[in-house]
Amino acid sequence: MTYHSSRKYNSFIILFVVLVGFWLLFSGKERMIHNPDATSRPVTARGDLASDEQNIIDLFRVASPSVVYITSIELRRSIFSLNVYEIPKGTGSGFVWDDEGRIVTNYHVIEDASRVHITLSDDKVYKAVLVGAAPDKDLAVLQISAPKSSLHPILIGESKNLQVGQKVVAIGNPFGLDHTITAGIVSALNREIKAVTGQTIQGVIQTDAAINPGNSGGPLLDSAGRLIGVNTAIYSPVGVSAGIGFAVPVDEVNRVVPEIIKHGRLIRAGLGVTIANERLASRFGIEGLLIINVQPGSAAEKAGLRGTTRSGEEIFLGDIIESVNGVGISSYDDLRTELDRYGVGDEVTLKIRRDGRQFQTSLSLEAVG
Repeated sequence: MTYHSSRKYNSFIILFVVLVGFWLLFSGKERMIHNPDATSRPVTARGDLASDEQNIIDLFRVASPSVVYITSIELRRSIFSLNVYEIPKGTGSGFVWDDEGRIVTNYHVIEDASRVHITLSDDKVYKAVLVGAAPDKDLAVLQISAPKSSLHPILIGESKNLQVGQKVVAIGNPFGLDHTITAGIVSALNREIKAVTGQTIQGVIQTDAAINPGNSGGPLLDSAGRLIGVNTAIYSPVGVSAGIGFAVPVDEVNRVVPEIIKHGRLIRAGLGVTIANERLASRFGIEGLLIINVQPGSAAEKAGLRGTTRSGEEIFLGDIIESVNGVGISSYDDLRTELDRYGVGDEVTLKIRRDGRQFQTSLSLEAVG
């Protein structure tokens, strides 16, 4: 056999071996892919649920009937037909406060709404009326006419003894979905956020439980299923949960909501004075709160406080409030936060600076709305 014939023969042998190998490989796979005797695999026994899993399941079953879905409606008039029509303005969550049909939610959920619809856990929809609101606290109370059998008031807890690291859950209706639950922990306490009015809400709870659009106004619960806060905001550049959510503490909610139910608004304790804005105070190099005006007949007037006056081109600065009951005051938020600790009729002691001299005076706080 010549060299070339031998080479062709060897190449033929190699090609034959390769083809046989491929046939064996793929025909075997074909046999493994299709098996006419295939059956379902036996189920591996799971065992009991972990105690923390069972806790979340029980909590959701008990608390979710208290959570409601809120749809705010805006009325618009067609520029062509002049007919009035309804369009959805926004959605959010809320919860049943009592068996009289009162619902608590965020103020920003229903702000400027022409009409509000409440969907209960049984999927029945009711028209709501506004009882009142506290915009500075981002809280509002609505009322529906629903049978008591359909109303499941939420359990009330407390926030003053919360600890960082405690387990929490949030229930709501993000993106208009049915009740959903997310779990996390208390990430931090005593945070500050801005309400829609620009006022600072103090003592806010920070959590990493996912709070998405539609969760606003829903409850933040502890592991016992008690309300510890009202979910009000998320910190996220893209508008969805990024692991930082905030809730108004329940101790504040439990103080404000009864006031709204009684009066339709939050009756706040105050001094009866008008305070200069920070820009004006800074212009005069003032540390503390400059009193611009003292309302006639107010507690401040009875205590002898003085406002700012003007004679021609000359301005006579009024009293400067430096502290309330020993707590230093440097901004209106500081003053409002401190006075919110007290009720109408409570007595407070003010440290005042007048014409470079300091003195103290006491007065009884009055209702300022």
